[in-house]
Amino acid sequence: MNETLLETPLQKPKWIRVKLPTGKNYRELRNLVDKYKLNTICQSGSCPNMGECWGEGTATFMILGNICTRSCGFCGVKTGKPLDVNWDEPEKVARSIKLMKIKHAVLTSVDRDDLKDMGSILWTETVNAVRRISPGTTMETLIPDFQGITKHIDRIISVAPEVISHNMETVKRLTREVRIQAKYERSLEVLRYMKEAGQNRTKTGLMLGLGEEKSEVMQTIEDIRNANVDVITIGQYLQPTKKHLPVKRFVDLEEFEEYRLFAKELGFRHVESSPLVRSSYHAEKHIH
Repeated sequence: MNETLLETPLQKPKWIRVKLPTGKNYRELRNLVDKYKLNTICQSGSCPNMGECWGEGTATFMILGNICTRSCGFCGVKTGKPLDVNWDEPEKVARSIKLMKIKHAVLTSVDRDDLKDMGSILWTETVNAVRRISPGTTMETLIPDFQGITKHIDRIISVAPEVISHNMETVKRLTREVRIQAKYERSLEVLRYMKEAGQNRTKTGLMLGLGEEKSEVMQTIEDIRNANVDVITIGQYLQPTKKHLPVKRFVDLEEFEEYRLFAKELGFRHVESSPLVRSSYHAEKHIH
């Protein structure tokens, strides 16, 4: 085992406060997710905002199962051999979105490097199903890198979600350790390609506290803007379990604000930067 995983966890600062899940909307949404056996990154990714978002009647749906072919050191999603693709999933997700009366849906997925199309066909089937069954719902698609293969990315662009996002996650120096199979330049190229191919609104996310230097964060934000990305989210990494990468530091509120101002000066249309921000946090604001 990596020795860094055995380090004593840092004590969380007082500004890291997660709201407990409560309220009628939360209970109703939780019941629907359980009843229809839906996968959400809210649960699989141990999102600290699940109580707040579900309380407001919003959720991020994860398609293509809940087992990922990659084993990123930060991610709480299971790793292993995925099950066969469920082609009934697009219809099930779309009907659930309609039943939940969701106005803006975020769709994401595990990585499916085991599939010839890497899951891109089911992605398009899901977006089309939502368009057909819940036509008033706007969408963000938070996609994998598809190994940088443009024909798979083109499928997502062709169904025209309001936002297409792909997360950089961390700085260049730490990418190999944090994301393992991913590549910093490849993710930048995916973001750049989506914009050049005509996507109106592109987005990415960073998490801090994994050992990056301040100058590296600034450089990463600048690299992302140079790829013509419109929206960036910046949040604090929180260790899902003791088996995952440890938190090296908790970034204070002043530093998050510094990154927000820097990103705005570079020309991003929308910036979210604070400890509990996640890529899907306040996602409904990112289409405007």
